Amino acid sequence: MSVHTKSITALFLGIAISLIFIAFASPLRINAQTEESGSVGLEGRISSPPPTTPAVISFPNDGAVISTMPVTVTGICPTGLLVKIFKNNVFAGAQQCVNGSFSIQIDLFSGRNELVARVYDDLDQAGPDSNVVVVTFPVTGFNQGNRISLTSSFAKKGTNPGQKLVWPITLTGGNGPYAITVDWGDGKTADIISQQFPGTFNIEHIYDSPGVYNVIVRASDRDGNVAFLQLVGVANGPLTQNVGEGQSGDQAGQTRETVKILWQPAAISIPLILSTFYLGRKYELFTLRKRLEQREDIR
Repeated sequence: MSVHTKSITALFLGIAISLIFIAFASPLRINAQTEESGSVGLEGRISSPPPTTPAVISFPNDGAVISTMPVTVTGICPTGLLVKIFKNNVFAGAQQCVNGSFSIQIDLFSGRNELVARVYDDLDQAGPDSNVVVVTFPVTGFNQGNRISLTSSFAKKGTNPGQKLVWPITLTGGNGPYAITVDWGDGKTADIISQQFPGTFNIEHIYDSPGVYNVIVRASDRDGNVAFLQLVGVANGPLTQNVGEGQSGDQAGQTRETVKILWQPAAISIPLILSTFYLGRKYELFTLRKRLEQREDIR
């Protein structure tokens, strides 16, 4: 192997080591969402630990007896996180935390209900549970029969403005036929859907403007039983000056794009590459001296 070849080999070896170091020094996580989860492509996100501050339920009070529905669950939370409410470990509703508080409409099971709020970050990492609030919905009159319930595998779903957002909803209990209304939070007339039997069905909508919207799904059966489900709809993209109905300026601010320049990898890699080149040159000069000394010894 020639001296020149050895020098080049040393240089490329040093560059390869530098690139490996950069990869570990700047953990940029790529989150690829599928079409089913409501995303529109690849999104780069910097890895971060899960939330450490829980939400706190302030209403209703522990031990309360609730006679009307929906009941509005309110409390405090870390701004910017998604808050999900669970009743007896079943997802009951969600809202993006705005200005440190949340307000979510839910329905209840007949009898005892254990309510818990849980916060999630943009990577869907869960924080600690809130305080547990136990409330009772008495089994009397119209609700003593087969109660109905709404839930979904997705508390939050999004797409681009102008594209169709498809959201699966699961309805259980009650007696058909069912009437379902959906308020998408953007000021448009609520959708009305007729459903003959319990099961999973899709609700669909197209948002015109970027933003974060409160989505309210309401279902009633032929016996007058009613169920509610609050969700979070997102229309991706930079916001316009006009903030649509169903979202506040603070809510809309949750979708503003932030550009972060990772200067640390460059600051680390440039000295490594320069030092590698310097060492390669020194190795080349050392080898040349050795060869010259060998020639003089031969003479």
